[in-house]
Parts: sequence; C-alpha cells; structure tokens
Amino acid sequence: MFRRERSIPLRGSAAALCNNLSVLQLPSRNLTHFGVVHGPSAQLVSAAPEGVPLAQRQLHAKEGAGVSPPLITQVHWCVLPFRVLLVLTSHRGIQMYESDGSVMVYWHALDSGDASPVQAVFARGIAASGHFICVGTWSGRILVFDIPAKGPNIVLSEELAGHQTPVTDIATEPAQGQDCVADMVTADDSGLLCVWRSGPEFKLLTRIPGFGVPCPSVQLWHGTVAAGYGDGQVRLYEAGTGTLHVQISAHARAICALDLASEAGKLLSAAEDTFVHIWKLSRSPESGYTEVEHCHGECVPDTQVCGARFCDPSGSSFAVTGYDLAEILRFSSV
Repeated sequence: MFRRERSIPLRGSAAALCNNLSVLQLPSRNLTHFGVVHGPSAQLVSAAPEGVPLAQRQLHAKEGAGVSPPLITQVHWCVLPFRVLLVLTSHRGIQMYESDGSVMVYWHALDSGDASPVQAVFARGIAASGHFICVGTWSGRILVFDIPAKGPNIVLSEELAGHQTPVTDIATEPAQGQDCVADMVTADDSGLLCVWRSGPEFKLLTRIPGFGVPCPSVQLWHGTVAAGYGDGQVRLYEAGTGTLHVQISAHARAICALDLASEAGKLLSAAEDTFVHIWKLSRSPESGYTEVEHCHGECVPDTQVCGARFCDPSGSSFAVTGYDLAEILRFSSV
C-alpha cells in the first residue's frame, strides 16, 4: 500500500506532454531533484525527504533562429559514470547543463533542412548509455553525443537511423556482460521499437514492429523491454529476439509514462485514465520468460496525468505530475 505524502508546489502546471517528470536522487545530500516542463521553460525543484521544497530554478529554451520562444519537449537527468548532466530538448535544439542547471555546457541546434514547411522540428527522448547521451529527433534519427569526463568538449559522434517517424522515448540499462548485449531501446510514434547494442559504434540488433498506435514510453530491465502504448497496453518483449512475453491491458486510456525501480524489479505505468499502477517483474526459472504481478493501483482523480517516476531505486516511493496541476504529488509505501 502507498499513502499520499506532502506535495511539492510548482510555479506553474506541467505541460500536457508524455514523460513530463524527471527525478534525480542524491542520497549523499539527502535531496531529491524534480524536473518538469511547461511551455518555453523547465522548472527544477530540490526537496528534502519530507517534501519540503528547498530550492527552485527555472531554465528557458535557447532562442535560436525564430520569432516565437521555442517550446521545451522534455527535461531529463543523465547519470554517466563520471558526471551527471541535465538535458533539455526543445523545438530548436538540445541544451546540456551541469546537474543543478547552473551552467550550460553544450548547445546543439537542430537542422531543419530535411523537414517540410508543415513538419514540426523537435528533439524528444533522452537517455545515457555509458559515456554517451542519446537524443531522439522528429525525423526518427537518434543523435549520439560523446561526453568527456569534465568540461564542455561534447562531440556529436554518430547519428542512428532506425525509425521513419518521430522518436518518442529512449531507455538504456548497463550492459551485463555477454548475456545482455541489448542495452538500449528506442520507440517512435508508429509504435516501432528498435533494440541496440551501445559502444563506440552502436549496432541495431532487432526491430519490434508496432501495431498502429504510438509507443510514448519504454523501459529496459535485465534484457526485457517494457513498452507502454497509446491504447493503454503494456507489452513485455525479449530484447534480443523481439519475442512477446506478456501483454497487459493495463489502462483504459493512452499510457503517458513508464518507469522502473531496477533494484526491486518494479514497473510503474501511468496513463490518461488517471491511474498509476505498479507491477512486479520476475523471471520464471522454468521457462525463462518474464512474469508480471500487479502490486498497487492509485487513482489521481480529475487529473490528466502526464508524468510519473519512482523516487528511489527500491520503488518504495513515486511522484506524479498532471496538466493544470501546480504541484508534484508524492506517494510512499506504508
């Protein structure tokens, strides 16, 4: 069971975007950072364990060329082996900051040369893999940035072609030897999933076809891909082969966020039906297939949920954002 904790106030509501919440826990400082997007700005909030807000910072999208201020599409903390960077994507480009948002260390402008006049140009989908940060784009290409141990000498090292429609989300997990060479998965608006092996050169291992609905959110757990779809389904696939293990009719409306508490094998799903569900993942010793058990369901009434994340690796607490809701809701296990 989970109970509602003290909410964290925001200066404005979260935008109605999928995956619109990022969480960075700093156990050494007893702090948790939360990041939420609204229009041309991103709000960063630091909070103590009891939910007391200690500091707020607002970041704005770099203007670039154009008349109107660009809209931000996502904010996400990327935990690399040697540093943590805050990445912000917008309709103009990609901004990378030190983890507290104090200093911008890199700016990459999006090239709209390939886009038709009626096509929206944007970046969306952010994840770290080793010493790389991968960012999806409207064209379906994934930009791979090589991040140095310190300093601003960030290099665009590769562009991955696997998608024909805009990328929605990217998930990674640390490579676990030869048993788990598939360590990154990318999703797009058509529902297609691409599974990759990261490294100095990224390699496309398998494509998992869509079925006519977008896949807004994706996660990776011990070689299992968890994908949340626009029809409310959660599907679990074997990353290496694309074999479907489990299909769950989890929600009545489109899923807007998935998250994993990797230590506990817990999967969180949130959707536009106002529900947040928590599932327990495990491997069957007999078949080797992934099995799922429903652990908890939480209704957030009268709210268009747009972001949800676990707040700790054990999955004992989670946070939720909603459109037109000027606070981050927090829940913890009893």
